[in-house]
Amino acid sequence: MATLQKIRSKGPLLVIIIGLALFAFVAGDAWKALQPHTGKQDVGEINGEKISAQDYQNLVDEYTEVYKFSRQTNAVSDAELTQIKDEVWNTLVSSKILEKEAAELGLKVTDAEMKATLAEGSHPLLQQTPFRNPQTGAFDVDMLKKFLNEVATMDLNQLPQQYAEYYVQMSNYWNFIEKTLRQSLLMEKYQAIISNSMISNPIAAKESFDGTNSSMNVLVAAIPYTAVADSTVSVSDSEIKSLYNEKKEMYKQYAETRDIKYIDVLVSASQEDRNQLEKEVAEYAQQLAAADVELAPFIRSTGSTILFSEVPVKSSAYPRDIANKLDTAKIGVVSAPYYNRADDSFNAFKVIAKVNEPDSVQYRLIQVIAADEAATNTLADSIYTAIKSGADFAELAKKYGQDGQEMWISGAQYEGTPVEAENATLINTLNNMAKNELKNLDLGQVNLILQVLDRKAMTDKYQVAIVKRPVDFSKETYNKAYNNFSQFVAANKTLKDLEANAEENGYRLLERKNFMSSEHNVSNISGTREALKWVFEAEEGEVSPLYECGENNHMLIVAVSGINEIGYTPVEKVKNELKSEIIRNKKAEKLMAELKNVKSINDAKAIANVVTDTIKHVTFSAPTYVSITRGSEPVLGAYAANAELNKLSAPIKGNSGVYVMQVIGKEDNAQAGQFNAGTEEEKLNAVAARAATRFMNDLYMGANVKDERYLFF
Repeated sequence: MATLQKIRSKGPLLVIIIGLALFAFVAGDAWKALQPHTGKQDVGEINGEKISAQDYQNLVDEYTEVYKFSRQTNAVSDAELTQIKDEVWNTLVSSKILEKEAAELGLKVTDAEMKATLAEGSHPLLQQTPFRNPQTGAFDVDMLKKFLNEVATMDLNQLPQQYAEYYVQMSNYWNFIEKTLRQSLLMEKYQAIISNSMISNPIAAKESFDGTNSSMNVLVAAIPYTAVADSTVSVSDSEIKSLYNEKKEMYKQYAETRDIKYIDVLVSASQEDRNQLEKEVAEYAQQLAAADVELAPFIRSTGSTILFSEVPVKSSAYPRDIANKLDTAKIGVVSAPYYNRADDSFNAFKVIAKVNEPDSVQYRLIQVIAADEAATNTLADSIYTAIKSGADFAELAKKYGQDGQEMWISGAQYEGTPVEAENATLINTLNNMAKNELKNLDLGQVNLILQVLDRKAMTDKYQVAIVKRPVDFSKETYNKAYNNFSQFVAANKTLKDLEANAEENGYRLLERKNFMSSEHNVSNISGTREALKWVFEAEEGEVSPLYECGENNHMLIVAVSGINEIGYTPVEKVKNELKSEIIRNKKAEKLMAELKNVKSINDAKAIANVVTDTIKHVTFSAPTYVSITRGSEPVLGAYAANAELNKLSAPIKGNSGVYVMQVIGKEDNAQAGQFNAGTEEEKLNAVAARAATRFMNDLYMGANVKDERYLFF
């Protein structure tokens, strides 16, 4: 049991409250969305291997529990759920791709390598575990071994339920870390093979050093491309087709996307809604003034976004508009109802108490549990009396399977979150105990023998009952908006109709190109899963039904304006992009011919539309911004790094114009020190290692990954 006590030091409240559900090992309802879709049972495919929806769901559930456990929480937000689903999918894809490559190369991670990694203890994954030395913060393999030995030898059925649950969850957590560590080590091996194939050398090292630590001052003369009108440049279809064939691989699409147009109606409160809410808050303020009101249930009944807490907290824990008024508020007096523009809410509050308490309390405890409540009280009284009579606290704790370690509790651990009754009792007890005071706290099913060892940072704290009601629309307002929009949708059933009539009816038709199913929702609106599924099942030109979505405050219709299938994007869809590039290239040819025979910057000034400038600190390692053409020009740094001093360059084709340049000075970074080939080669090796991670993108492209999670989740 000693190891269990040590690994709980980060969350002392979670250790001692029986009623708290310790990291419940049950996935939330949001993960129960797995449903068959027209008989299909696979969420995707990787290298020809089908991934079943159930297998993916199991991985999501596993990682969800790890996520909740590591953050000491019982729930995850919708945004966190989405992030988890994506992380699980991306990890699964990477693992499957890596497994295939490793098998072909004969790469594997042996048990001996795993053992050595644990013994060394420096891998970043290990630093995220609870098995860390309290003094150094480093991973402690001995703590892990003790825990695994305890799990292997103990009978969980003989432990209190919360202890047994914790051991099970910690075991699952470690199993996940161990599996992930093995995958991580295999990836590191593979990346090492790739990066070590990119060998650095002294010549490249010297060029890298000079490119980073040498800068040039240059004179430039330029003719911007804007000096030549687009209308004067002709482009044929054959030229577009030829450039398309040259760049065709750039237009290869590895996942199907859709072009969509949509109308998103956001329902907002009317003036009548605002007036009604203001009236309600005024009525709540009158009721709050009553002396006999039960604060917790009353505040809950008002629909306030700030629930009442029995624990006083610092003013900074309250919303800013409330906190700013606390110093001048009178105890027991309800504030005048007011509107807060910052969060669009109507408010009233009553300061119940103002106390001066420590922000941090150091304490230790012995948790006492027996067969029933009476036996628990008897045993707790015995332990309390023994300590009062001089018995050693730590020794008694060990006798009952605990270590009685010293722990700190601070306001940061409970401020801003709902505090349950037993937790509130514990916190208030600790905050009001004197230094070295001993107390037997009866919480019903459990007793806590508490001793406060230190109190720090005495500060003013407040207990405040708050009615905070954000302005929202009424049912009548929503129904009116719904009726108007539904009538518009009924009268405009085609994409052409939407394009012609949206604006005159007060709606905005928005457009999105290359919309992907992996984006989880439409236009970043929550609750649009059904709309997303419709988009990827619809034919081009179809208009969706009306969807009610968001936080019950959005209405949406979507039209599919284009379907971009897997393969090469048709030339017609990139025609404008290609045409712009050809126009720029033809302009460059014309302008380079105009600058071809100039012998100096002064000669260049005589040519029409030429602009000149002096640019300082041009380097090979960073793009050069040219203010006279308003463009970033990496090519100028490359030319300057190899140019002769005071010699005019030939015309240079850039992103925003054509240039001639002359290096008029060169400076070395005085802080760079002397060139060291070994040091620079190490830097190049590090760059190669980063390049190796990007090599996975190439493997992904060849793995024929199909992501159809949107059909299920």
